[in-house]
Amino acid sequence: MGDKAHTHPGAAGRATAADHPTSVRNVVLVGHSGSGKTTLVEALALTAGAVNRAGRVEDGGCVSDYDDMEHRQQRSVQLSLVPVEWDGIKINLLDTPGYADFVGELRAGLRAADAALFVVSASDGVDGPTRMLWEECAAVGMPRAIVVTHLEAARADFEEMTRICAEAFGGEDPDAVLPLYLPLHGPPAPDGHAPVTGLVGLLSRKLFDYASGERVASEPGEADLPPLDEARSMLIEGIISESEDETLMERYLGGEQVDVKTLIEDLERAVAHGVFFPVLAAAPAAEGARQGLGTVELLELITRGFPTPLERAAPRVTTPEGAGRELRMCDPEESLVAEVVKTSSDPYVGRISMVRVFSGTLRADQTVHVSGHGLTDRGHEDHDVDERIGALSTPFGKQQRPVTHVIAGDLACVAKLTRAETGDTLSAKEDPLLMAPWDMPDPLLPRAIEAHSKPDEDKLSQGLARLVAEDPTMRLEHNQDTHQVVLWCLGEAHADVALERLRGRYGVQVDVVPHRVPLRETFGGPAAGRGRHVKQSGGHGQYAICEIEVEPLPGGSGIEFVDKVVGGAVPRQFIPSVEKGVRAQAAKGVAAGHPLIDVRVTLRDGKAHSVDSSDAAFQTAGALALREAAAEARIHLLEPVAEVSVLVGDDYVGAVMSDLSGRRGKVLGTEQTSGGRTLIRAEVPEIEIGRYAVDLRSLSHGTARFDRRYARHEPMPAQVADRMREEVRAAS
Repeated sequence: MGDKAHTHPGAAGRATAADHPTSVRNVVLVGHSGSGKTTLVEALALTAGAVNRAGRVEDGGCVSDYDDMEHRQQRSVQLSLVPVEWDGIKINLLDTPGYADFVGELRAGLRAADAALFVVSASDGVDGPTRMLWEECAAVGMPRAIVVTHLEAARADFEEMTRICAEAFGGEDPDAVLPLYLPLHGPPAPDGHAPVTGLVGLLSRKLFDYASGERVASEPGEADLPPLDEARSMLIEGIISESEDETLMERYLGGEQVDVKTLIEDLERAVAHGVFFPVLAAAPAAEGARQGLGTVELLELITRGFPTPLERAAPRVTTPEGAGRELRMCDPEESLVAEVVKTSSDPYVGRISMVRVFSGTLRADQTVHVSGHGLTDRGHEDHDVDERIGALSTPFGKQQRPVTHVIAGDLACVAKLTRAETGDTLSAKEDPLLMAPWDMPDPLLPRAIEAHSKPDEDKLSQGLARLVAEDPTMRLEHNQDTHQVVLWCLGEAHADVALERLRGRYGVQVDVVPHRVPLRETFGGPAAGRGRHVKQSGGHGQYAICEIEVEPLPGGSGIEFVDKVVGGAVPRQFIPSVEKGVRAQAAKGVAAGHPLIDVRVTLRDGKAHSVDSSDAAFQTAGALALREAAAEARIHLLEPVAEVSVLVGDDYVGAVMSDLSGRRGKVLGTEQTSGGRTLIRAEVPEIEIGRYAVDLRSLSHGTARFDRRYARHEPMPAQVADRMREEVRAAS
C-alpha cells in the first residue's frame, strides 16, 4: 500500500514453512460463482513468482481447480490452498467455491483464514448471498477488502461498482468502503470500450502502467489529476475518520497537510481491525505477461494491511471433558492446538488432512491426540484416539512440498491420518484439548441410493463412511422405517459431486431411487377382529383363537395393549404371546405396509387347546386378528409433518408464504428480524418439502435459508392417500 516498485521475485515467491506467526497471512477469497476467484488466485501466484505462466506450476499442473471433477464441472467444488510468498511474508490463499451447494467448503476457508477478499464481478454486481456473507464476517469482526474483477467486460464500470459495493457493504458507514486506486484506461477499442491498462494510486499520486505486462511506475498526466484529487480527498477523510488519533480529523479540516506515511499507517491499522474496507481492481496477466493488473497492489495490501495470526481472536478451547482452558494462542511454544479444516483423498497418497495450527508447533512423526466433533446425527462417530503424524507438506496444485514442521498460525497438509475427520482437533498426546466447533449448514436435500450390484454393495458402506468423513455438511442416514440408505446434501450439485466421488475415488456404482417418506397407518374408527390359527397335520398340532377390539387413540399414543379376558378363555401364559403377535403385525402395517400407530388393542376372548396351543400359535392368531380388524375398518395413512422455519428477505416474504401454502403448509406466524429479514414459521408435510432446499434457493435468489424438525404424524388428505396407495400397487 506504500505504492513502491516491485520486480518479479522469481523463485523467491515459492512458499514453504513459515518461521514465525508474524510472517504469515491467511486470506480466504469469497464471492459468487463466476466472479473470478480462481483466476485471481492464479494471477497472484504468477505475480509472486510461484508459477511459470498463468495458473500453471512447473510440472504443468494448475494451482487451483486442479481436480479432474472441477475440470468437468467447469467450477470450483472444493477448498484449495495456494501458498505464495511476497516481501518475505508467506500468504496462504484459500480459494473457495462460489456455488451455494458447497458452502461447507466456504465455511472451512473462513475458519482457516484471518481475513477475507470479497471478489465481485464488474459485469454482475453484488448478489444477495454475498451480502449475507459480508454481514456474517462483520458479526465476527473479520477484516475484509473488495476486489473488482472482469473490468474487460463491455459494460464494466469501476466507479459504479465501487458505489454499489459501498451501498451493499458499507451499511451505516458507506465512507468505510472506498478505492485505493483508480483505473487508467487505454485507447478505446472499435466497440467503444476503453480497456483498463493501469492504476493511479490515490495516496502516492503515482501511475502504475501494466500495458507492457509488468508494473511500470510514472507520474500521472495533468488530465488525470482532477478526478484523482477528488477521490483522494474522499479516501483521506475515510481513513482519518477511522484513525485512532482523534485529533487528526480536526487538524485535517483545519488545513493541516497529513503526512502520507501517517495516512498509510492509519489505513493499515483500520483494515487490520476490520473497520475500513478498501476496494481494488484486478485482472489476470495477458499471455506472456508476468504480472496481472492490480496484483502487486493486492499483494501489498495483504502483506501490510491484513492481520497476522497473532491478531486473531482465539476459538474457545476446552478439555475433552468440557473444562475451560486458557492458552496463549498462536504461540509456537505453547501446547499444540490444531484443527482439520478439510479432508480429501488422493489415489496415490490416501487421505490428506488440511490443518490450521492455532497454537504450538506440529511436527512430522509426532504422536497427537485426535478429538472427534460429536456429529453422530450426521453419521460420524465420536472418537478420542492417538495418531502418529505422517508426512507434512504444503500443497501447490497436485504437488505436495515436504516440510518438517508447521508453526502456530500456519496451514499445511498431513498425510494418512486414518481417524481424523473434518472439524477434529489435533492436540498434544499428554495434553488433549478440544476446539469449539464451527457452524455448518444442515443438509436438507435427501438422495436415496442403492448399490448397483453385489460387488458395489460390499464396498458401499466403506465408501459412504469416507465421504461423510471428508464432508461434515453431508449426513448419512440408514432409515429403519423405509430401509433406505439416504445421503442428505445441501443441493443437487452437492449430491452429484458426492455420487461422482463414490464412483471415481472409491469405485462404487450406485443407483439413485425415489426417496420415501416414513408414513404410518392408524384406524379411522373402532373395529373388531378374530384370529383363528388351527392346524392339524399329524403329530403335534397348532391351536389358538383370539378375539380383539381395536380403537384409535390420540396422536403420539403408540400401541396400547389391554387384557380383558375373563374366565381363562386364553391361558395367562399366552396373553403376552397375543400381544407380541399384535405388535409384530403393527410394525409391518395392515394396509399399505406402513407401521400401525396410535391404537388401543383389547383382547376380549379366545380359545386354547390343552396340547396344541403354544406361544407361536397365539402370536400368529394375534397377527391374524389385527389384520381381520383392519379389513373391516377405515385405515388412515398418516404422514410426517415438519416444523419449518424460513429466514427470508422482506422482498420475498409473500412469494415464500404463497409457496408454503401450495405445499399444504400451515403458516403459524411471522417475526421481523434484523437486516430486513422475516422469520416465517410453518408446519408442512414432509412429503411436500423433499426438494425445498433447491426450490427455496430459486424462489429467493439464494438469500433465504430454512431449518426443519419433525413435529408429528397426522392423517393424509384422502386424495393424496389414494394416490399413494395407487403408487404402492403399481410398484408391486
